[in-house]
Amino acid sequence: MTPVSVKLYTDDVSLLMVLIDTNPFFWNSVKSALPFSKFLSHVLAFLNAIVLLNQLNQVVVIATGYNSCDYIFDSSTSEGQTQRAEHLLQKLEDFVNKDESLCREDSVDGPGFSLLSGSLSMALCYIQRVFRSGPLHPHPRILCLHGSPDGPGQYVAIMNSIFSAQRSMVPIDSCVIGAQHSAFLQQASYITGGVYLKPQLLDGLFQYLSTVFATDLHSRGFLQLPKPAGVDFRASCFCHKNTIDMGYICSVCLSIFCKHQKKCSTCGSVFGQAPVQDSSTPDRKRKTPMDA
Repeated sequence: MTPVSVKLYTDDVSLLMVLIDTNPFFWNSVKSALPFSKFLSHVLAFLNAIVLLNQLNQVVVIATGYNSCDYIFDSSTSEGQTQRAEHLLQKLEDFVNKDESLCREDSVDGPGFSLLSGSLSMALCYIQRVFRSGPLHPHPRILCLHGSPDGPGQYVAIMNSIFSAQRSMVPIDSCVIGAQHSAFLQQASYITGGVYLKPQLLDGLFQYLSTVFATDLHSRGFLQLPKPAGVDFRASCFCHKNTIDMGYICSVCLSIFCKHQKKCSTCGSVFGQAPVQDSSTPDRKRKTPMDA
């Protein structure tokens, strides 16, 4: 009989999907605070620490550009710390060059925003393949290292990814390195039970990563991890891509609009006339075509 090696996964074995924001427009804006090369040195040290914590831990890195997304590293296919670093840096350089050469005119939000919805979808697809590989597998989680502002045109796709991760019980951790908080990632971490953190000192990024995001899901039940002071639950309208506090919702597909529309741009449903307040009869409800 030929001996077969069997991996016995325990509660502290993790599959960490790391989403790295590579948008050059963002990194040029924060070059003085945290150069991209220094950021990578923190990330590489963190990835090596994850692999060293448990020999069965797996790390997969996805690059998030402004035109495309791609898998650039998988620890299960590389051996040795030096080889991991060289392979990741080479693949990352190739991706950035390819992403800049695309220059799509029909990009969702433009070059100032990163394609976060695409990288989240790729991470969830990889995790689903792991789920279907068998009953024994490491516990998956997603870590978003994001700095670009939220792209309003990606609101629907990002929310779909968030609810998909929630249903699959996959936490989405968020480490925001930009100047502003990310409402999308705040909602993602809150809904999926992940950790949201915006480091105050970018020079100590590795300390934040190692003390907060290196913790496996089993050990998190025994630790007091940081919690966000508040979560911005505002949505983006489908018509102008603006963040709104109040709006109109299509009763068929739940699309959100900041102004009354005659027809839903998503599903094509025809709306009734918006109700008009009659100043002469303030206490009486006026009948509209929607009430008929």
